[in-house]
Order: sequence, then structure tokens, then C-alpha cells
Amino acid sequence: MGSFRHRKLLQQLKKMTDTQQRTFRSSSRAMHVMPAWVIDKYGNNDVLRFTRNASFPLITYPNEVVIKVHAAGLNPLDVGMRGGYGAASMSMKRDPLNLKQSGSEFPLILGREVSGVIMECGLDVKYFRERDEVWAAIPPWKQGSLAEFVVLSGNEISHKPKSLSHTEAAAIPYVAATAWSALVNTGGLSKDNCGNKRVLILGGSGGVGTFSIQMLKAWGAHVTVTCSQNAERFVRELGADHVVDYTAGPVQEPLRVMEKFDLILDNVGGDTERWALSLLKPWCGAKFVTLVTPFLQNTDQMGLADGMMKTFVTVASKALKHLTSGVHYRWGFFAPSGPALDEVRSMVDAGQIRPVVEKTFSFSQVPQAFAKVEEGHARGKTVVQIIGGGEYS
Repeated sequence: MGSFRHRKLLQQLKKMTDTQQRTFRSSSRAMHVMPAWVIDKYGNNDVLRFTRNASFPLITYPNEVVIKVHAAGLNPLDVGMRGGYGAASMSMKRDPLNLKQSGSEFPLILGREVSGVIMECGLDVKYFRERDEVWAAIPPWKQGSLAEFVVLSGNEISHKPKSLSHTEAAAIPYVAATAWSALVNTGGLSKDNCGNKRVLILGGSGGVGTFSIQMLKAWGAHVTVTCSQNAERFVRELGADHVVDYTAGPVQEPLRVMEKFDLILDNVGGDTERWALSLLKPWCGAKFVTLVTPFLQNTDQMGLADGMMKTFVTVASKALKHLTSGVHYRWGFFAPSGPALDEVRSMVDAGQIRPVVEKTFSFSQVPQAFAKVEEGHARGKTVVQIIGGGEYS
């Protein structure tokens, strides 16, 4: 009888301990708040606000994980979102049935890239465990990485490359996911079919361009890049085969005398479409993929329904127009993907892709980090270090 009571007591104590441990993991020292940079309205850099009382992110679905953020990457998308870019579409994604009041996304945490350590896993998470080092590109409708913790689903994260520090790793996921979506999902390229492909990257010295150069060269493609003269050496070091200086005159002139391309990745926009598609090989399945699209701008200006309708008409008419010339016109979008980052991790650890970090800021310098991204001529990425267990200035 005594032995039975002893076992019963041990079971109760274990149950209490497990409960206390879970409370600790999901609330960070039994707190319900955390340090973060937030915005309470859309605007310029002045809307950024540091708080120690941001709501702690909780697991709400069994496939989610809580990640302790060690570093966050900033991108032009974060600057745009700070000003309200894409707000209409993101509100629809966060609240499909429109049950919440306008402005319910605030306080909003920005930051689309993260490298950190898993603190807790949902019940359905199979491929990750607590204390795993991971990296991820964060969907724009979710709370971001400029905080001590972030919650993501298991299919959005990947194990961090072992060869990179957290700061280096945070410079890759967003540009990798964007380039993968444009080149692989939309452009149809892969490591198995790139050996005889000629690819032109318009605007090749930015984050997506520098990643794309390295990935395509690792796959054996011939890569031509347009950039400014002061970036030529930089992109050649990354593997670019041919470089055209767009500041030397009309960039289309030297490109027209080259052998035609199988794929063009457009990071520039503007009037590029007017002349660039004539550089593609006709009737060979060649594609023009642009990352500069009016989709979010249309929905912001015209509302969700009218904006989506205008977007559909625009892309359909352009695709049909260029199809008659024997080339394919496509739009590319940022698409977070853990499986894509798994592939990228292998290339990073094999030395085929390296991070390009231009500037690193501390967590107390987030406004300065935004200002750096806003300059618009950075070569590489701006990264914010978020290490210290909440001891921030």
C-alpha cells in the first residue's frame, strides 16, 4: 500500500513539474510579454517604437514552433510594410472573414527573416526538436522577427546551415525564398536543367540578385548581370559571367548584340518590359519573370476585389500579348518555404552560396537599420542582432 502511495505521489509531482516546465517554455520566465520593436500606425521611421510589453507569441496550431530570435534580416519589403504597402491584402489574409475591426493588426512587428533556436514545438511537429537551430523567411501577414520570440509553422522553417553564424544566416532566407519562387517555381529552372541555360539578371547587385547569381552558377548556368560600375567587381566575385553597366548608357544596347537568353529575372521594373522581352529566345519556352508587380499596390488603392480584378486583367493581357511572340511573361512573388531553404542550406554548407551582409546593427539600433535599408543602394543585407535574453537598452 505504501509503495502504491509512493508511486502515486511521484506521478503527481512529475505532472506538476511538466506543467511548470511547459508554462516556462511558452511564456518565457512565466511572462506574457517580451521586448520588441512595433508600429502602431503606418508611416515613416518615426512610427517605430520599442516596447518591453509586446504580447508573447503563443502556439495556436499543433504544427507551430516558438523560436527565440538571435538575428533578424531587414529588406525593402519591411520598409514598404512600415509605410502601409500591402496592408489591404495582408488584412484579408490575417482576417479572411473580416471579423475584426480596422487596425487590428497593430501593434505590428516587422522583420521577414529570422535565425534562432526552437524553444517549444507543437504536438504535430515531426522534424524539429527544442534547441534546434533554425532559419526562416516569415510570411508578411505574420508577426515578424524584430522581437525576442516569433511563432512559425513547421513547414516554414528549416535547420540553419551549420557553417553560418546566426547573423550570417539571417541575411539569406527572404532573398532565397524570393529567388527560389521566381527562378524555380515560376521560371522552371533547377539544378538538373541549368547546364545549358543563359540567364539575364536585371539589377543583379541587390539581395535577390546576389543570391540568384550564386545559385544559378552552382547549377551551371551562364549568368549575365546588369548593375552599376562600382558593383561590377562585386558581382563578378559572386560568379557573374558577363556584366553590363547600366550607368554607361541605355543598357538595352549592349544586351541586344548578345546571344539571346532562356530566362530574364527582372528586379528593376519601370520601362524594362518594353524592351527586355525581345532579348529572349523565341519559341523555345523562354521566360521573362518580373518581381516588380502592381498586385499589392492595386489592392491598396482600389480595394481587394477591384484590385485583384485589375491585376488579373493586366497579367493575362501581357502574357497573351507576349505569347504571340513566342516568349512567356510571368510575375514572381516572395513565397516562404521551409523545403526550399533545406535545398539552400545544402548549397551553403557545400560552399556554393555565401551570405552577403553589408551592415549589422544591435537590437537598440533598429531605426538606424531601417534608415540603411531605405537608402536603397546597399550591396548585400542589413541584419539586426537580437541576442541577450531580453536585456536591451
